[in-house]
Amino acid sequence: MNTLDTFTKILRENARQQTLRKSYLIKLQQKQYPFAGINSNSAPIERIFQSPGPIYDPQGRGADYWRTGRAFYAAGFRQGDLVQNCLSYHLTPGGFILDAGAKACGCTVIPAGPGQTEQQLEVIAHLKPQGYCGTPSFLNILRQKGDISSIKKALVTGEALPESLRLSFEDGGISVLQAYANADAGLIAYESKAKMGMIVAEDIIVEIVRPGTNKPVTQGEVGEIVITCFNEAYPLIRFATGDLSAVLEGKSPCGRTNMMIKGWLGRADQTTKVKGMFVHPEQIVCHYPALNKARLVVSSKNHNDEMLLICESSEPESVDETDLRDRIKALTKLNGRVKLVGLNCIANDGKVIEDLRVYN
Repeated sequence: MNTLDTFTKILRENARQQTLRKSYLIKLQQKQYPFAGINSNSAPIERIFQSPGPIYDPQGRGADYWRTGRAFYAAGFRQGDLVQNCLSYHLTPGGFILDAGAKACGCTVIPAGPGQTEQQLEVIAHLKPQGYCGTPSFLNILRQKGDISSIKKALVTGEALPESLRLSFEDGGISVLQAYANADAGLIAYESKAKMGMIVAEDIIVEIVRPGTNKPVTQGEVGEIVITCFNEAYPLIRFATGDLSAVLEGKSPCGRTNMMIKGWLGRADQTTKVKGMFVHPEQIVCHYPALNKARLVVSSKNHNDEMLLICESSEPESVDETDLRDRIKALTKLNGRVKLVGLNCIANDGKVIEDLRVYN
């Protein structure tokens, strides 16, 4: 039995050990910036990022700090490939996480970031990259608006990949696989060419527990993903991600032998991902005096995420919709629409974020 297997056995035998929930990091860090004392004092920190919440995340030293190279390799990326990276490099670590993984496979990276579709298409037309990494929805936007025929492979992350969208990419000549990672621990699981679930990264421990408890669920039962990562700079023991998944039985036909999970199946709390960015319930409470309640409704149209902030007010004429839109964008870094309604129009169920997206 190797070290990881031994430690996994110890964790399961001590299931009452408290978990550290990602959502609680916001309060912990407010008491002790930047990392709530979780980081190692002896390990050098290369960069500090801010994720929505806000939550501050460190990047320690090392070529592939977040360990995403294996996900790129499994998706077919090789030495000499030119890759257009369309995750953000601004404050959030997503762009750097993929950047490092692509470089670990010997790829050359175009640090494109998200948005600016016309400029992105111009870069693709001139440089003809073979690969793409970023969200699947943005790859779909690029495909709909221009010629991206040079791109033959993609590693997508940050949001769900509906099977219908994957098949449409494949019909267009693009092989698309997924990586599941977060800013705290880096790579958690990834797909291989077998496309039968996601293989857990071989250097971390993953447990699936019943949401709200520390108790592991039975195999196949949906629960919350809890990870243990022996990271020199930012060691995490029993870190509850807030994401839902389930353990898959058996081993991958591709030959990799580590445990498999079904992939991302939603959130254990109301926090959700929109266009690859986490949105927390705390961000939706705008502290606007004239508002009684607010609810953020997340939907999808043509595989693109959309946000609608429904605001209940006794004095709707006194509410400035433009101001509300600006506040939401400042807090979440995302654009959204605003709808004003009268009193008692929002259900009294305590829900702040309602996710209407359906994944097949």
